[in-house]
Amino acid sequence: MPPLLFDFAFQPESLILLLAIMAFLYASVGHGGASGYLAVMAIFAIAPTIMKQTALLLNLGVSLMSFMAFYRQGFFRWKLFWPFALGSIPAAFFGAKIPLTDSTYKQILGFCLLMAVIRMVYQLKEEKSKTLIPVLGVFIGGIIGLLSGMIGIGGGIILSPLLLLFRWASLKEAAAVSALFIFVNSVSGLAGLKTWIPLDQSQMMYWLIASLIGGFIGASWGSKIASNQKVKWILALVLVIASLKLWFV
Repeated sequence: MPPLLFDFAFQPESLILLLAIMAFLYASVGHGGASGYLAVMAIFAIAPTIMKQTALLLNLGVSLMSFMAFYRQGFFRWKLFWPFALGSIPAAFFGAKIPLTDSTYKQILGFCLLMAVIRMVYQLKEEKSKTLIPVLGVFIGGIIGLLSGMIGIGGGIILSPLLLLFRWASLKEAAAVSALFIFVNSVSGLAGLKTWIPLDQSQMMYWLIASLIGGFIGASWGSKIASNQKVKWILALVLVIASLKLWFV
């Protein structure tokens, strides 16, 4: 019989709190939080087969709320979004079907968590002066979507620094585009999963509620107020611990 979601020896209350905190922090910068949820689950040694689908499920509500918050403030740019989405949606679907051994999954995820650390602690200069070439956006979106589907993230931790690095978007424009990008990739990745692991429905509801509450507060705060540097460093520390655990434990 496949393992249930909560077959591990620690109090679920601590996990619920950590998920809410991750949702808050990530939503404040336009992300759904999948890499944060994966980091928490990695620290508590949850099985990789469970981690992927759980992170994508939690990603949906938080990324959508984050998008709506930044959209209402006028930061979303459709012309910047659609090329990446066009490439990423089918790629995420097929990426979710690619089988990975537990060790390979952990290595790739550990690398992506370190990318999230770089995104959090290294603030790229906020300026926008270049126009995205649509074909290039489709190509980049395809690569990000494939990787996202393979490990169970929405891809925002990869897309948003690229938008800033190549000066295609301002900080909050990147947050708005990344939030919707994460949502569509998460839907595509979930649709592409080859198998579903049975989840404890009552406990999963607590996870969803916690992430939604944290995401709503974080998105509202982040779309109107500048990010706090100390919060970024705390989040980065959690991600570093998780990535090291994935690689060496």
